[in-house]
Order: sequence, then C-alpha cells, then structure tokens
Amino acid sequence: MKTEPEKSKPTPAGGSLAEWRWPIVVLALGVMVLIAFLQSIETAKDTTKVTKDAVDTARHISETVREVTEAAVTIAETFTQAKITETFVESLPEVKDAGEGRLEVATMKNVKTFKRTDRLTILWDTVSLGTTVTEIKVPATYRYHIRLSEPWKLEVREQNCIVTAPTPRATTPVAIHTHEMEKRSDEGWARYNADEQLTALEKSLTPRLNGYARTEEHLGMVREHARKTVAEFVRLWLMKEDHWREDRFRTIHVIFADEAKAKDYPAKPTLELN
Repeated sequence: MKTEPEKSKPTPAGGSLAEWRWPIVVLALGVMVLIAFLQSIETAKDTTKVTKDAVDTARHISETVREVTEAAVTIAETFTQAKITETFVESLPEVKDAGEGRLEVATMKNVKTFKRTDRLTILWDTVSLGTTVTEIKVPATYRYHIRLSEPWKLEVREQNCIVTAPTPRATTPVAIHTHEMEKRSDEGWARYNADEQLTALEKSLTPRLNGYARTEEHLGMVREHARKTVAEFVRLWLMKEDHWREDRFRTIHVIFADEAKAKDYPAKPTLELN
C-alpha cells in the first residue's frame, strides 16, 4: 500500500499580527512616554521662565521696600519723640514758690541812666591817653508788696475802720525792660576798653536797681498808691461780710506800720462810701 506524504496545514492569516502585538504595544508606550517627556520639558521651560520673572519681580519689590524702610527710618530718627520732648521741656519756664503770701500794692516804671567815665594819664597826670565813656539808659518796673503774714490791726471807731497794715517792701529783682535799653560808648584816642567797660556797667545794673527800689525816695513815690490798694482790699472784705454800707462802715483809714510808730499818718480817710 502506497503511502502519501502528509500535506502541511495552512498558517492562519492573523498569525503575523499576533507575533507583532507586544512589540507594537511597547513601541506605543515608548512614543507616549516620549511625548510626555517632551511636554514636560516644554512645561519646565515655561515654568522656569515664569519662576525667573517672579524672582526678578520679588527682588525688585524687596529692594523698593528696603529703600522705603531706610527712608522711613531716617525720617523717624529726625523727628523722634525724644527730641520733640526734649525741646518742649527746655522751653518750660522755671516756676518757683514766692514764699509767704504777698499782696502787691504798687508798681512804678521809670528810666535811669548809668554812666561810667574812665580817664587814663601818664607822666604824673600830665599826659592824657584819653577817656572812655559808657552810658546805659535802663527802663525798669519797680514792684512793691506787703507781707500778709506780718501783723495787721483793725480798729472800729464808730463807722470808721482803722487798718494798720505792714510797711510796703520792694519786690526784687527789679524788672528790666531790656528791649528798650539804650547803650552808648566812646573811647579815648589811646583807649580800647569800651566793650569791657560797657559789659561791666551792664552787669552792675540789677544790684544797683534793687538798691534804688529799697530807698525811702522810691518808697515815698508809691506809698499813696499802696495805701489805696490796701483800702480797696479791705473794702472788698467788708462788702463780702455785708459791713460796707450806710449803717455799718462808711470810711477806711489805712496806716502803715512805720507811720504808726512815728505817729505821722494821714488824718483823712483813704476810702469813703459814696
């Protein structure tokens, strides 16, 4: 029996695609990864650019803020609270207690002229080197007061109130009106001490004026004004107590302590009820 050789089986048409299936998948994945990688690179570039711009902007803002801060610190240092306070404190006047109670009774303003002459000679007073003359006109206000703590005495004689008050005293230092002061100086032909003389004369003004204020001459000039002030002071007290009227006190006589001792005081009343 003759045997025929076996015929080979035909290969399916899709066999070739099946063989390339996984390589195609791997290739596709690789392409996708490549695309994703390329996109990430582009994104990174854009991000880097944005980040650089942001950094530059932030740096610019930081520098501006620093400059403004430094300027603000400079301004703050110039106008600090401490400096303003120091200036204010330095401007405060010095206030002191006047001591015992005082009643100001009179003021007087006048002008005094102080003059100093300095003549220099040599050779037993035979040769003159010249004379320096300095002069200052000083307007000043003199004030007078009585001490409320010193003894006061009130007497009643019918409808007359007799008041014995403390003697007026000068209030020192005397108030000098420096803005009205006038100065003049002349030097001799061989003298150069006018400024020195003027300075020395000006330094002597206050003690000399205080001395003048205490003289009997000045006290006499203000005595009657002081008497009226004291009478008015007492009248206000009588009115407050309802004693200054027709059926009570009608006159006030003011006598100062130094007058009472000398028994030399005005006979006429200082104030009368009108």
